[in-house]
Amino acid sequence: MRSLLRERLLDAAYERVTVDGWSRLRMSHIAATAGVSRQTVYSEFGTRDAIGQALVMREVDRFLLGVQEQFDAHRSDPHAAVEAAVLFTLRTAADNPLVKSILTSSRGGDDDLIAHLTTRSEPLLDTATTMLDAYGADAWPEIDPESRALAVETVVRLTVSHIVQPTLPPDLTATRLARILSRIALLPDPHQS
Repeated sequence: MRSLLRERLLDAAYERVTVDGWSRLRMSHIAATAGVSRQTVYSEFGTRDAIGQALVMREVDRFLLGVQEQFDAHRSDPHAAVEAAVLFTLRTAADNPLVKSILTSSRGGDDDLIAHLTTRSEPLLDTATTMLDAYGADAWPEIDPESRALAVETVVRLTVSHIVQPTLPPDLTATRLARILSRIALLPDPHQS
């Protein structure tokens, strides 16, 4: 029951943030949208920042499901798997209403929510790195654990960086990050002759 309430409140917060932006979000808005009392929102989350963290982490979980699908589709080729996963992540982030709201809010001077992607991104990075390293250990046991862990951490951090501040089109970024993985993990790079 509590998990249903939490999801309902996060759905309400998501709706309000994607329409009005993070800076305008109030606990009373979430309560009204979810059809509960303001005290219920405070009891479940405590602070607005906790709601922001929960929103970001819920999106991370959704992204990681898509990443896993990309990995599964390319399980026999780690280079292709990473390239497809990074491309999926960057394209999905570009179209994601919450990510757009986070990035737009930060440009307007309200950087509370973007901190969950930058300066306070430990939960996001830890979740993504742990999941991807575990997948890599199972799918690609030929990669030594230290090289795999370094490659995964590097690709995760760079992918998040390119979500926040893209410098190239997603397909070029995905190709470059897959090459980084190949080099760190000491895999043959299919783009090198």
